[in-house]
Amino acid sequence: MVISSNLKEARQLEEQLLRDVARFGYEEADAFAIKLALEEGLVNAIKHGNKYDQKKTVRVVSQIDEHEAAFTITDEGAGFRLTDVPDPTADENLERPCGRGLMLIRAFMDEVSYNETGNQVRLVKRRTRLDT
Repeated sequence: MVISSNLKEARQLEEQLLRDVARFGYEEADAFAIKLALEEGLVNAIKHGNKYDQKKTVRVVSQIDEHEAAFTITDEGAGFRLTDVPDPTADENLERPCGRGLMLIRAFMDEVSYNETGNQVRLVKRRTRLDT
């Protein structure tokens, strides 16, 4: 799936992906975690990666089944290094908005990884329980 660097398109895509997650019967807590991570990942791609340039796109690949939901979000930006993002829990950063979204993504997802360039994130949430 490909969208332009537009927050409205990102919300529509997020809703579509959450409907896909719901079809597999994920628990409410898992669906919330996925929603939060997708929202943060898409906003980061549009805002920080593509700098709201609507000529640039964001590509999302999803793989959802009864065991896990995985999403790869790629922007056309220059990328970043995770080590350059300030720790939002450090005293000197408590009132700064930077890094909080990345911290939330890591807290809510089971796996988070970035490509070497830093313009792609892979998010994985394993289903909490399977229906028997």
